[in-house]
Amino acid sequence: MKKLKDMVSRLDYSVIKGELDIEIENLCYDSRKVGEGDIFVCISGAAFDGHDYIDDVISKGAKVIVVTKDVKVQENVTVLRVNDARIALAELSAAFFDYPADELKVIGVTGTKGKTTTTYMVKSVLESIGIKTGLIGTIEAIIGDEHIPAVNTTPESFVLQSYFRKMVDNGIKYCVMEVSSQGLMMHRVDGFMFELGIFTNISPDHIGPNEHASFEEYMACKGLLFKKCRHAIVNADDENYKNVLKDCTCDVSTFAVENDADYKADNIRLIHKPGYLGVEYDVKGKVNDHFVIDLPGMFSVYNSLTALAICDSLKADIDKTKAALKVAKVRGRIEKVENTGDFTVLIDYAHNAMALESLLSTLKDYEPGRLVTVFGCGGNRSKLRRFEMGEVSGKLSDMTIITSDNPRDEEPLLIMQDIETGIKKTDGKYIMIPDRREAVSYAIKTAKTGDVIIIAGKGHEDYQEIKGKKYPMDDRELVSSAL
Repeated sequence: MKKLKDMVSRLDYSVIKGELDIEIENLCYDSRKVGEGDIFVCISGAAFDGHDYIDDVISKGAKVIVVTKDVKVQENVTVLRVNDARIALAELSAAFFDYPADELKVIGVTGTKGKTTTTYMVKSVLESIGIKTGLIGTIEAIIGDEHIPAVNTTPESFVLQSYFRKMVDNGIKYCVMEVSSQGLMMHRVDGFMFELGIFTNISPDHIGPNEHASFEEYMACKGLLFKKCRHAIVNADDENYKNVLKDCTCDVSTFAVENDADYKADNIRLIHKPGYLGVEYDVKGKVNDHFVIDLPGMFSVYNSLTALAICDSLKADIDKTKAALKVAKVRGRIEKVENTGDFTVLIDYAHNAMALESLLSTLKDYEPGRLVTVFGCGGNRSKLRRFEMGEVSGKLSDMTIITSDNPRDEEPLLIMQDIETGIKKTDGKYIMIPDRREAVSYAIKTAKTGDVIIIAGKGHEDYQEIKGKKYPMDDRELVSSAL
């Protein structure tokens, strides 16, 4: 139990009714989960307004209500008024879990692309040199041996602080996490200070009625990270990085491939051997050394360079960093599946046209014998995405195998026909195989020397969603079975 007066020590509030010298059982922002003796924070969202549920939560035993509007409460409860309920939730959550982030070094990674791979690389390197590290991101939260599937890239502040507390209790010293623009805009990462804030890149994305009103707002939201961190590490090749850093309150280090930077990659060379795609480069600046990365493409240069800059700023041993970066991999992100053949098999989460085009263009640079792409598209989603992905694969792949992804409530064949519509705008060769297992098997069995096979769309997912039910299906297992 917590004393309310202790929980509000860092909160900007006024007491509308009641007292502060009371004990609290739990903190809630979902009226369905309120119990006896809880604080309820009234969040106003697009679909629901917590203020509408005040009578309900009081009947369930809530002792404290946090509001942003004028309310009439007759019962014997405490009512606190704040200017922003989400900021209040973040501050109260930090207090409820005894400010666990004060006992961690938290590294926040923001950007349009590269967040997931970078966080896993950093975790891999830090753990290789003996530093217990937690991770929070798009795929999952990792706390010791526990893997918790993600709902949001950046969890709600109460969930985030609960993860931090678990990490501290597990002896974890560092946490590396993806920080989304939505998470920043909605104050999910308020209530603590980041040790490092990382900017990978930015491009127009997440702009629309339910996200950001404009690219300028999107950049401004990304920039919020650099007002709540001690040190920043940013991509100096991104033309908008200075806009993102506007009014930042931290010191800044840079990494780059094209421009001068504190960590600059030079003499980049692609490596292509039977069953292997990688990249090597020199680093100049604060670190002067040669690196080999067992992942393909320029984005692997940027991702690993980012991880290097982070680890160097944390005083990690450079030789151990090199060794860890070489073999670091991320489940479902250009993930290589080992095989004894003279072709390469990769699994990637690319599930829109932009991601698929970036991936296939990167692989084309390796001059494969053939580039074979296996993919489908999700049901209950935009048809335009299907047309665009079909067209991209038709232009860049030597062979496309159209199959099923997560059809959800739609018929797989109809989704595949939409993809076919896009491919038919090109001269690309293709075949349609509805069963994903059969499609992967066909790609493996018809592989030729020097081929690169990319199985796209599902990445880290280990299920296929059909008519509201998730059935076990993992592309890694499909490939292994076919091999």
